[in-house]
Amino acid sequence: MNFLAHLYLSQNNTNIMVGNFIADHIRGNNFLMFSKEIQQGIFLHRAIDTFTDAHEVVRKSKRRLHKRYRHYDGVIIDILYDHFLAKNWANYSAIPLNIYTKGIYELFMEKSAELPLKSQQFITYMVDYDILYNYQFEDGIERVLKGMNNRTKGKSQMNLAIEDLKILKNELQEDFTLFFEDLIAFTNQKLKELTVISNEEKRN
Repeated sequence: MNFLAHLYLSQNNTNIMVGNFIADHIRGNNFLMFSKEIQQGIFLHRAIDTFTDAHEVVRKSKRRLHKRYRHYDGVIIDILYDHFLAKNWANYSAIPLNIYTKGIYELFMEKSAELPLKSQQFITYMVDYDILYNYQFEDGIERVLKGMNNRTKGKSQMNLAIEDLKILKNELQEDFTLFFEDLIAFTNQKLKELTVISNEEKRN
């Protein structure tokens, strides 16, 4: 899953949101400098990624794109799933997407100096282009895909995936809806487990 989904699955706990957001920029046990709740967000992010990669519906989505994009298929599906989350946001949250994303930007701008450099750089990009809000629009997704293609120096051809989104929209939407229901249930349980572990550590 991509940024919007990870943030949504943090259940409005700001420290877990921060950990979930920076997790890709934390290697090994470099999380030890952060608070326990931010660490929980990092662990949650990693658990979500593992669950996602192993899920049969996600694998089916990847197979729809694999011939064209090979090992970049998973990156593309992450982005496209965020598109379907943003597009159908009202089905998952009572907070309008524009208000939710504004709150996210304010949180990360406030916390930016405490975060890894790569996270800081992405926050600037995310806010300048209103990435999270614009995930709902095809031109917003196209901009992200072009940016990802540029990062691979054109090798991934991810810029072409906007064509696949238009052709496979119904199939991928169905995949996302089925998978996301399972992911929400998994995340709810994982957060409970992380809370129990944290409470036990405090008692010890």
